[in-house]
Amino acid sequence: MSALSTQTTERSYASGQVKKLRGRKLQSGLLRTLYILIMVCGSIGVLTPIVWMLSTSLKSAGTVMLMPPQWIPHPLQWRNYIDAIDFLDKGMVFGNTLVIVLFSIVGQLFASTLAGFGFARIHVPGREWLFLLVLTGFMLPVQVTLIPQFVLFSKFGWIDTYYPLIVPEFMGAPFYIFLARQFFLTIPLEMDEAARVDGCGYFGIYTRIILPLSKPLLGIISIQTFMHAWNDFLRPLIFLHTSSKYTVALALQNFTADYGMTPWHLLMAATLTALLPCIALFFVAQRYFIQGIVISGVKG
Repeated sequence: MSALSTQTTERSYASGQVKKLRGRKLQSGLLRTLYILIMVCGSIGVLTPIVWMLSTSLKSAGTVMLMPPQWIPHPLQWRNYIDAIDFLDKGMVFGNTLVIVLFSIVGQLFASTLAGFGFARIHVPGREWLFLLVLTGFMLPVQVTLIPQFVLFSKFGWIDTYYPLIVPEFMGAPFYIFLARQFFLTIPLEMDEAARVDGCGYFGIYTRIILPLSKPLLGIISIQTFMHAWNDFLRPLIFLHTSSKYTVALALQNFTADYGMTPWHLLMAATLTALLPCIALFFVAQRYFIQGIVISGVKG
């Protein structure tokens, strides 16, 4: 009788465990389905404006405002892209922007990593207070510094040149300095000591030890600097006056001014053309975007 009771108890326990397992699997499946639905809805919300831009860029001027909207234009007006590039000084603004972007990347890589190295690896009195002073730059909006910069650069005779857009990048940026310091703090100090034994000074440690180990950081700074400089509108608007020196963001704004109305089909074609480098950069280097989120949260 006792053995029969034990077997019954074991069977009930096994049956209960099976039911719990099935319930967990069902719950996991429902959560997975919910996550997929949320991602699909979010993707639709993000992609709809891009699809609308693409559709509008391939329409003729008379079909842009049709209701209901024509999502698949017929015929496709590929000529819109050629006309848009011709309006942008035959693509000259892309070259202007690329020059600014390249110099900005070089400047930020040099200045921000060098300053971050000093704050992370060189012990001097007042280092933490100096770093706190740098971090106060986070609290200063760009608009606050525009007037002093304009007065200063006008005294240098730099207005309507690329110098106001390039030279400040060689001074570093508070966020990139903070990012570099946090990353360098994760590199063991024993490497510095071994390099000093071999005769390296601080600059040798910086160039031979730290930078080769900091490729993810360099990639993050390069990508974010590229995105900022390529899409910058306010500073070029303030400092550039000659149309032949315009950047992409500034040239796009002139569609309305030059046409007297907004040619939406050409504006969308030009905007997508300007957006392509950013999209291509994201797909090529998306892992660095993720690493940027991880590194910015590293405990210092």
